Amino acid sequence: MISNTGLVALFVCTFALASCQTTQPGGLKKGLFGSSASASVYIRALQGGVVSHSGADLSNGQKQRALEAEYKALETSPSGQKVTWRDDDAAGEVVAAAPYQVGNQNCRQYKHTVTMDGKSYQGRGAACRNDDGTWTPLN
Repeated sequence: MISNTGLVALFVCTFALASCQTTQPGGLKKGLFGSSASASVYIRALQGGVVSHSGADLSNGQKQRALEAEYKALETSPSGQKVTWRDDDAAGEVVAAAPYQVGNQNCRQYKHTVTMDGKSYQGRGAACRNDDGTWTPLN
């Protein structure tokens, strides 16, 4: 049986490791993915995601921020918590619902709202997590 002190120590260590990030030369931070090369694999898998069908005319940089937010919402966010992004004149928020199982895969429904030039675009969809950590949209 683990004592209360042991549980507290385990929680503190887990929290400390989960919040780690390093800074690369030039001030770029390595966070969720570790490098832009590995990040592109995860983001590329979401290209058919909700933001692609939102109707918003996003630049490549804006699409990148939007897809990063979709991945973060699906992978790490608690149910109902907003993940926001902003790039120039566009911004958005992604909210993922509670995870559920389809066969052996974890899946989540999510909503992505994009605001651009004062106009709001909204899309809904679902995605399932693959063994390699990527998410495949179901829409």
